[in-house]
Amino acid sequence: MTGTTASIKIGETSAELPILKGTLGPEVVDIRRLTHDTGVFTFDPGYGETASCVSKITFIDGDKGILLHRGYPIEQLAEHASYPEVIYLLLNGELPNKSQHETFVNTLTNHTLLHEQIRNFFNGYRRDAHPMAILCGTVGALSAFYPDANDISRSESRDLSAMRLIAKIPTIAAWAYKYTIGEPFVYPRNDLNYAENFLSMMFARPSEPYKVNQVLARAMNRILILHADHEQNASTSTVRLAGSTGANPFACIAAGIAALWGPAHGGANEAVLKMLSRIGSKDNIPDFISKVKDKNSGVKLMGFGHRVYKNFDPRAKIMQATCHEVLSELGIKDDPLLDLAVELENIALSDDYFVQRKLYPNVDFYSGIILKAMGIPTSMFTVLFAVARTTGWISQWKEMIEEPGQRISRPRQLYMGSPQRDLLPLDKRS
Repeated sequence: MTGTTASIKIGETSAELPILKGTLGPEVVDIRRLTHDTGVFTFDPGYGETASCVSKITFIDGDKGILLHRGYPIEQLAEHASYPEVIYLLLNGELPNKSQHETFVNTLTNHTLLHEQIRNFFNGYRRDAHPMAILCGTVGALSAFYPDANDISRSESRDLSAMRLIAKIPTIAAWAYKYTIGEPFVYPRNDLNYAENFLSMMFARPSEPYKVNQVLARAMNRILILHADHEQNASTSTVRLAGSTGANPFACIAAGIAALWGPAHGGANEAVLKMLSRIGSKDNIPDFISKVKDKNSGVKLMGFGHRVYKNFDPRAKIMQATCHEVLSELGIKDDPLLDLAVELENIALSDDYFVQRKLYPNVDFYSGIILKAMGIPTSMFTVLFAVARTTGWISQWKEMIEEPGQRISRPRQLYMGSPQRDLLPLDKRS
């Protein structure tokens, strides 16, 4: 992993820093001895140029539009794998064989039920509470029901916590939705797969039989896979940061949910729908595009561009195809939001302003339209994101805990406040 060295000179001091080379991606300068040798820190707001960890889970090449999970392209996984297969892959490093898959799915299925006392938690929330608030609070409280999760030193305990979280979070999410609309909770069914079960708990009612639409189930399976992990993003880094303190996994995942709640992260697809609604019609697109180009207008083009991708988001292409499949299955031929989205995409991709800045559609541009068509309200968009991303979060958490020499995270700062000064008595202060 170690290659050559980088020489750095600061004033009269100098340092030789190792250059680390990974399997893929840019080489990384190891600055762990920089402060010791030179007395200075680095300054990188947002950590956009800093590798915070060593990981074997997900690789992204934003310039080429590549996303790999354990080496497998996201396009292949979304097209040919089930979400439980991807869960197994992210957790264990390899895809399961037939026997491993059967055992894993059975174990996952047997953990979908919630402790009956957890039902009481929901009654403590207001009926108009945001589902993300319910999800965050309930997931954080799971440690009260599973105190054995606090022993993170045992691999068996870590594995069991991972299965509990991944299996139970769809149940919590669906119940959060049911609670806010005043419908009875629907229990998980062992005869349904992961995606089917989530749809059943969301939309089934005791008063009538519920049959899962297989086109919608396949779409949900893809949505879950496309959101399963995305390297060291804000919420994943939050999980790792919290986990570095030795906190239990339920608290760490709750921290990730809280970070995901931000509109700049997990709420982006909801923001796309709001943007399309504000535009209103195709006739208003030129004026909207003009405002986007005007830096003083405050108008943003949501769903385009990405902090990482400087090319097409590979997930967006899959989501676009899935969008048409869902709308066709549901008989939605002239959806005004979809028509607006397509027209906006065509204009943006042919406009030099956006082309030069490489502002391509990302995964959020079409996902909101799909979820809306499936009957999932906008308040549940980020919740669904959290359901999928729990797999990535817990995989990253396990990897971090099992890393030899793992340390508590402690970022530094550039202090710009007052220098040291003496405190004056109250009557002598101006």
